[in-house]
Amino acid sequence: MAAELDFSPPEIPEPTFMENVLRYGLFFGAIFQLICVLAIILPVSKSQKADSDSFEPKNSETVKKPKATAPQTSKKPKKETKKKR
Repeated sequence: MAAELDFSPPEIPEPTFMENVLRYGLFFGAIFQLICVLAIILPVSKSQKADSDSFEPKNSETVKKPKATAPQTSKKPKKETKKKR
């Protein structure tokens, strides 16, 4: 009866190239998602906020430029009709 039992490990086939690509792609995707979530959760340091504020102009009057009125291309031009006499 003891001779009938087979205690050898089951044969597991070697993973194919596409299985390896899929496995490592999933690992990379999970790490990328964790980095994105941490970037949202963790606050931005004060020095980076101060640097971004220095690029904004202080005086709003000097920044405003007169806007040129561009013809609207989305509207169809009116059809000119001849006057009947």
